[in-house]
Amino acid sequence: MPGVDAVYLNGAVWAGGDVARQARPTALAVGRGRVVALGTDREIGELADAGTPVVDLAGRRVVPGLIDGHIHAVRAGATWADELHWSGLPDVRAALASIADAAARARPGEWIRAVGGWHPCQLAEGRSPTREELDSVSGDHPVYVQALYDHAVLNSEGVRRTGIDRLVGDPPGGRVERAADGRPTGRISGLGAFSLCLAAVPGRSPEEERAGLAAMVRELHATGLTGLVDPGGFQMAPRRYDALFDLWRRGDLRMRMRLFLSAVDAGQEVGELTGWLEHGQSRFGDDMLQIIGLGEVVHFGCHDFEGLEPFEITEDACREFEEISRRAARRGWPVHVHAVLDSTIDRILDCWEKVDAEIPLAALRFSLAHADRIGTRNIARVRELGVGVVLDDHLVYKADASRRAWGDEAIHESPPIGDLLAAGVPLAAGTDATRASSYSPWLALWWLVGGRSLDGVARRPTAHRLSRARALAAYTSGSAWLSFEERDRGHLHPGARADFAVLDRDYFTVSVDEIPSVSSVLTVVGGDVVHSTGAVAPATPRDSGAVHPPVDRPKEPAQ
Repeated sequence: MPGVDAVYLNGAVWAGGDVARQARPTALAVGRGRVVALGTDREIGELADAGTPVVDLAGRRVVPGLIDGHIHAVRAGATWADELHWSGLPDVRAALASIADAAARARPGEWIRAVGGWHPCQLAEGRSPTREELDSVSGDHPVYVQALYDHAVLNSEGVRRTGIDRLVGDPPGGRVERAADGRPTGRISGLGAFSLCLAAVPGRSPEEERAGLAAMVRELHATGLTGLVDPGGFQMAPRRYDALFDLWRRGDLRMRMRLFLSAVDAGQEVGELTGWLEHGQSRFGDDMLQIIGLGEVVHFGCHDFEGLEPFEITEDACREFEEISRRAARRGWPVHVHAVLDSTIDRILDCWEKVDAEIPLAALRFSLAHADRIGTRNIARVRELGVGVVLDDHLVYKADASRRAWGDEAIHESPPIGDLLAAGVPLAAGTDATRASSYSPWLALWWLVGGRSLDGVARRPTAHRLSRARALAAYTSGSAWLSFEERDRGHLHPGARADFAVLDRDYFTVSVDEIPSVSSVLTVVGGDVVHSTGAVAPATPRDSGAVHPPVDRPKEPAQ
């Protein structure tokens, strides 16, 4: 059939989009980067001519390509190839083994780092490696391992290289833990201390940053991700995007990336973000890379971090945040803002309601990131404004710390997913990776579906969990909503972008505890294979005589 580049038969396709019960396609045809048709093996097979490649899915589950609605990928990509990634490591022994392996391969004196994306609660021992344990496996290499934004541990060479052993007192915004004799233990905490240590690591060349970003994209493809929304974040100055745009200009970017641009310097937010607005356009770019809006750091005075400390937005910060939001709305730019506490959300919505009275926000896709403590009143206000919420799983590691700050009852309803869903608030989903959480979309889906944190304690009642179909919809078409693309991406209905993942096991039927270990055996972006483990047979021409025997396909999910 003209326009058909390949057909995929003998699978179990969850087309996504509308999660109401739908037909049960077993096959799809793709052409010119889009889905041409869905249907039975016979229906789709008839679209192939003698030379059309045919892929046998062997009964595997096919889902729309995942879209992480909140991941700090550009920042992470710059150093991805030079860092260890401890997401999913089971114990301290495995962590130390990874350092020993890295030390054996590294150049003399080179830094070894694992910067975020893990937490002691995932390790069997429930603790981080000690300075002495790091010393035992690192040789002459300085080592820095940071557990989310909680704390970091350095080995003795790392302590020496950063000058912490010569430091009198604590660095601004940080704390150095000391033994009884005053010597540093190697453990530090606070953004100021983290920044001091990371500043001691040599910078990367443009070529190294570009290679790191490409390596990160390949690893994300292996999870089934085909797109992501990068919310900017701290220290994301314009030059931090050079490697990404260079990769894109070369035609080597294989991940659909949508960018929100942040303020960089406290006290300069209005000027900096107005500069982006005056010299750029929302949705500028192509199908692979687009600038979308402003966020997640719109104003430092409105950023409540993890919501674990008392926080209040001043009148000056509120006034400037309102002005930035107004200027963005006038230019048609979405605003995506970090807000954990209901009191923070309350002030943000005060500003947005004033802007909405002048420039309706309903069509602009303004959104809140996190919204863990949003209350009933503010859910109604969000719905009235047409504001979306991006759910992420940072609480999968931080449930106990948050419980201590918010109380036992509050943690069971954080975030109040059922109330948001009932109100009709647009929901996207992501990870908040790579420092504040793991980059695994399947861990995030486990958290949305199961409601548990990694300490194994049930946290959210059934009313605030999502069905597997609803969670996957949030992670696909829900995240596409943030960039105005829910009709074009996040589902596999005819006409949509041909972005999909073939899974190693069926997300809809495995036990809840198996969900974090799901991965992709074949990931396709725009009809092109970007990841393959070899588990799915390569495409063969239609006239090859290949036989596709019947298989026991997974049962269709409950909605």
